Amino acid sequence: MRFPAPLIPGRLIQRYKRFLADVELDGGTVVTAHVPNSGSMMGVDAPGSAVWLSRSDNPKRKLAHTLELIEADGGLVGVNTAHPNALVADAIAAGLIPELAGYERLRREVKYGQNSRVDILLEGAGRPPAYVEVKNVHLRRPSLRDGLAAEFPDCPTARGAKHLEELAAMVAQGCRAVMVYLVQRMDCTHFRVAGDIDPAYDAGLRRALARGVEAVCWACTLTPETIELQRPLPLRLDD
Repeated sequence: MRFPAPLIPGRLIQRYKRFLADVELDGGTVVTAHVPNSGSMMGVDAPGSAVWLSRSDNPKRKLAHTLELIEADGGLVGVNTAHPNALVADAIAAGLIPELAGYERLRREVKYGQNSRVDILLEGAGRPPAYVEVKNVHLRRPSLRDGLAAEFPDCPTARGAKHLEELAAMVAQGCRAVMVYLVQRMDCTHFRVAGDIDPAYDAGLRRALARGVEAVCWACTLTPETIELQRPLPLRLDD
């Protein structure tokens, strides 16, 4: 994915009310930007951090600027949770994710479950449809035992647990169901669930996997110009 226009650099003053951030641009101008992220953004919202904003010329928008990238732990982290679905869909279409290759049709935001929409539905002749949910990951915490782990979630997510149950129900109906964790950072060695942050999600994923739901994780390469899938990360779900 290439940003349609050059991102605007600045410094984070503060994030507040979850979806707002004050940013000082180069030159001293302060703008309020939309933060497209409903999570806690643990570890990636420190005041004074370098950030990059996109800007929209749509006159109907209340806020012209959107927070896209932040510098944390010496590298770039993508915080816009609107991007992962498109990134994964493009990667699937290009055959870059082996576990999801070979389907003839890809549809997005298809209704399923209990008043939900699956992020991606893959269909092809002679094989069961694959229901794919995508989760954005930007939390990283070090461990003396096993290096630097990308972790999800960064706050309790009842909605995420609901998706796991719905995916497991699709497996029971003879379909495939796949969780894709997309890590919008470059400095992690593996993925694990943040069970201390959300024990219910941790237990829900374990149940879903036991019922046949699959899970894969991919890390991204990020620059102020592009975000691209880089490499798969091993999942350590038994920690």
